[in-house]
Amino acid sequence: DFNLGTSVQPLDKPLYEITLTITVTVKSGETTAYLVEVCQAGIYSLAGFTDEEMGPMVGSFCPNILFPYAREVVSDLVAKGGFPQLLLAPVNFDALYAQHLQQLKQQAPSSDKVN
Repeated sequence: DFNLGTSVQPLDKPLYEITLTITVTVKSGETTAYLVEVCQAGIYSLAGFTDEEMGPMVGSFCPNILFPYAREVVSDLVAKGGFPQLLLAPVNFDALYAQHLQQLKQQAPSSDKVN
């Protein structure tokens, strides 16, 4: 099982802390063989972007920079635990961000409804 999450923490403008969380759970039958959770964070100076541009920056671009480092940590932890090598496949953060926006649109209540 592979889960991926991001969070954004505004610091003093124009600084933002972006955190990428990866959780990998490997089971053998019904028994959990191992669980690895890695939080990789970066502090980014994001100045000169419009509000429209900030969404893709913090939701796709910055996590994409963090992913290779988190991927390496997951691989190292699994190997140090004595398990077979685990290499996570590359992630398309642009597609994940677009999917997230689509889900937000579907969940937003329609303002045209009258009670």
